[in-house]
Amino acid sequence: MHDRSALAELRVDRFLRERLERNVYRAAAPLGLEYWDAPGEPVPFEEAAAGEYRPIAAGERWGRPWGTTWFRVGGAVPAEWLVDGALPPGTRAELVVDLGYTNGQPGFQCEAMVWSPAGHPIRGIAPLNNAVAEAVAADGTIDVFIEGASNPDVGSLFTFDPTPVGDRATAGTEAIYTLRHVDVALRDLEVAALLADTRALRGLVGQLDAGSPRRADLLVALERMIDAVDPHDVAGTAAAGRAVLAPLLASPAAASAHTLHAVGHAHIDSAWLWPVRETVRKVARTFSNVLSLMDEDPDFVFAASSAQQYAWIKATYPHLFERIRARVAEGRFVPVGSMWVESDTNLPGSEAMARQFVAGKGFFLREFGLDTPEVWLPDSFGYTGALPQIAKAAGARWFLTQKISWNETNRVPHHTFSWEGIDGTRLFTHFPPVDTYNSVVSAAELAHAERNYADKGHGTVSLLPYGFGDGGGGPTREMTQAVARTASLEGSPRVVHSTPRDFFETAEGEYADPEVWVGELYLEFHRGTYTSQLATKQGNRRSEHLLREAELWAAAAAVRTGAEYPAERLARAWETVLLQQFHDILPGSSIAWVYQDAERNYAAIARELEDIIATSLRALAGSGEGTLRVNAAPHERDGIPALGAAVADVAALTTPEPLGDGWVLDNGVVRVVVDARGLVTSAVDVVSGREAVAPGEAAGLLQLHRDTPTQWDAWDVDVTYRDTVTDLVEADSVGVDGDAIVVVRSFGASRVVERLALPAGSRVLEFGFDLDWHETQKLLKLAFPIDVHTDSAVSEIQFGHIERKTHTNTSWDAARFETVAHRWIRVAEPDFGVAVVNDSTYGHDVTRRARATGGGTVSTVRLSLIRAALFPDPTQDQGEHSLRVGLAIGADVVDAVAEGYRCNLPVRVIEGAAVAEIAPLVRVDAPGVVVEAVKLAEDGSGDVVVRLYEALGVRTSATVAAGFEARGIEETDLLEREVERTALAETYVDAGSASAQLSLRPFQIVTLRFAR
Repeated sequence: MHDRSALAELRVDRFLRERLERNVYRAAAPLGLEYWDAPGEPVPFEEAAAGEYRPIAAGERWGRPWGTTWFRVGGAVPAEWLVDGALPPGTRAELVVDLGYTNGQPGFQCEAMVWSPAGHPIRGIAPLNNAVAEAVAADGTIDVFIEGASNPDVGSLFTFDPTPVGDRATAGTEAIYTLRHVDVALRDLEVAALLADTRALRGLVGQLDAGSPRRADLLVALERMIDAVDPHDVAGTAAAGRAVLAPLLASPAAASAHTLHAVGHAHIDSAWLWPVRETVRKVARTFSNVLSLMDEDPDFVFAASSAQQYAWIKATYPHLFERIRARVAEGRFVPVGSMWVESDTNLPGSEAMARQFVAGKGFFLREFGLDTPEVWLPDSFGYTGALPQIAKAAGARWFLTQKISWNETNRVPHHTFSWEGIDGTRLFTHFPPVDTYNSVVSAAELAHAERNYADKGHGTVSLLPYGFGDGGGGPTREMTQAVARTASLEGSPRVVHSTPRDFFETAEGEYADPEVWVGELYLEFHRGTYTSQLATKQGNRRSEHLLREAELWAAAAAVRTGAEYPAERLARAWETVLLQQFHDILPGSSIAWVYQDAERNYAAIARELEDIIATSLRALAGSGEGTLRVNAAPHERDGIPALGAAVADVAALTTPEPLGDGWVLDNGVVRVVVDARGLVTSAVDVVSGREAVAPGEAAGLLQLHRDTPTQWDAWDVDVTYRDTVTDLVEADSVGVDGDAIVVVRSFGASRVVERLALPAGSRVLEFGFDLDWHETQKLLKLAFPIDVHTDSAVSEIQFGHIERKTHTNTSWDAARFETVAHRWIRVAEPDFGVAVVNDSTYGHDVTRRARATGGGTVSTVRLSLIRAALFPDPTQDQGEHSLRVGLAIGADVVDAVAEGYRCNLPVRVIEGAAVAEIAPLVRVDAPGVVVEAVKLAEDGSGDVVVRLYEALGVRTSATVAAGFEARGIEETDLLEREVERTALAETYVDAGSASAQLSLRPFQIVTLRFAR
């Protein structure tokens, strides 16, 4: 006996496919078509319109990889479609385009923009978003251009196979797409509406229990609808079918139903499996689609993040930008996110993380008069514990992400909660329980959101971000139709068109005392992004520190000498750095083209900033015969003041002395023994007598692992990498060169030259590595087995540090097997600690094991130096690299912070100086209070802005004194707007000086504005 309900479902599904979907268009007719291939990179409309066009027809090949082909389309609605000179009632003529879409996802293949003959963008074209009503004029004629982008599908199905198409040099030149059709088609609006009705109810059937009366009613009604529609006259009987379903659609949702706030969205990665230049066009296509949909549907609302993307549109598509501006003023096109891009939050440095908000919010304020209240990061790979304070300091109130739903092991126990950062700041946070930021508003997604919502009993609402991303065109009319049909539908959660602000205000209103999550939001996935693409990570780190120097010395030159402050040049450099901190660029998960661009950009930034630094320092130093040493770091070093310059000697290096078959380096502060293999077997703090290296082990040990994650190659490091390891203990040569021990090692197809040196008076053993890397699917680690007994490690993050457990007591601890740190990581007992500092990398792991003798445990700190994934960039990190690491023996947290800055901010030398010093613009008297930035104010007033933070995690007081004449000091937010004082206790201003007394909580960020 057959299950009648199962047969009914099959019957409905076939009717959907064969009768409704195929009859949405009553007729179609091909249009006249010609093409012109742009010779290189994309060209402006005016150049394309003047091209020499040739005929092309359906079935012909077009488009080399990464090429641009322009199509000129002409024709008219066929006369036989017209009734009394007009289209039949209930129909609409549309341009419908199929460029030869593959079976991959929208956004990962060919796309297009439709242009008017006047050179205005009309609408984007993508696989599931390919109809353009606006292309048909009122008189039925079609005269448009289509800018086709033949982007290759790098890997939308994510089989992670190496591919050459991510690099223009290896992508090939043959056409890769076959044109299917460019037609004018007659859309039947009633059939389309019946299709939307049927999809909504059929989807709901699949989410209801088998014994549900509502389910039975729906199936009966759907079969009755099929009976009411004549399969040979679907257009003529669609209204009858709709009448059957109308009562079912009108039955309201239960009073207790969950409510989803539907926000149109299109997550557009600023680069990923395509270059940045293509993202500009993806944004334009999507935004034009959104504007078109707003014209059709008065309830539709769209939210888009990333000030950078709006800036691209303003610069490249000014007509489109003005249309956006008008919809923003209406409140229907909603800028969100507060940041320049949806950046990674683990890797950017302190000031860079702050500048994401300064640049992003600043753009939205200037262009739209909007102070965006939320942080919108649905896809970044984990979230730093410093983010709540940074966001609040920029004036943000709310935070949204989706990515933590990707966790491999553990589930965050809330969807709406208060997130507490390292300084105690809390940020109202939401994870949409729909578990996607690209919803299509399916019944399955809505039901999953309602079932999955973890805060039932406290809250009743969640956010539903819907729309195709990454060039897929954003929300579609089918999606907005689904929203309309599920606004209040029995058996389904309610769905309402909304904005992020409306959602967050509603959620806050009903959940006034939410549960609290403390510390970082660690993503248990994509841990390889802390290490992939070393050259880009080095470019970012170097650029951040060059920007610090350029702003510091340019501000000093402006204040002291009247030199012009290069605000525009600095802003451009910042914007490029901030763009490249996007969560698929800096983490190392993009194609080769992206990294070729990034490294070229970093080189240009370095040239620009070095010029600013040199010009500013020369203005400060004058011309004479002296030699100055310049220290941009926030700590005094070697007789040079913090943030200043002085006549001082270079710290000499300690000469290695023979010891057995090895060497000893002893500067009176630490004593280091290096054996014949070039490995550190002892590192003693002379004053305390404590040994840093675990007995019987060696520090500075390079370890090579097989690195073959089960998926997401460039993104992931799986814990199973630890199953295979080769200790690189053999050396080609070990010897002394001047004051350094030089070690040469070869392995596989690679070679590394190490230089070990110990400066006089320093507690830091320095390691320099020149690496020629030619491995694949390997991970190179640098190990330091430290003789301390502890169950935690402390790692630098933005504006402070975080403590992480190194044991595996819980599944949360075990899942955190690879972690991110900035310039240093430290392990310690109460009276003795050791820090490892670096100038290049971010990935680390810290493990503990039993000590070989004497009891207790060993804490092994390892840096992940370099990887060699094959997808999406099969050439990842191949070639030469140089990096520096330091082992700080007997280091407390103050030492770790200072040595991290020292490693990344080398002393500069000014020859031919006329002065004996450059006094700091600002001085701080507390070693744990760190000056992160000194600059002139964003508003061009000439005021000096100083950003500092408490770095040790303790309450403290400090005096900040200006080295210039100031007429007042105020505490501001990150955007330099005056705020209520939280740290500024007293100010002292007289004719020649100004200072402030601060009282800071642990890790507090403070921005001070010195009026001039």
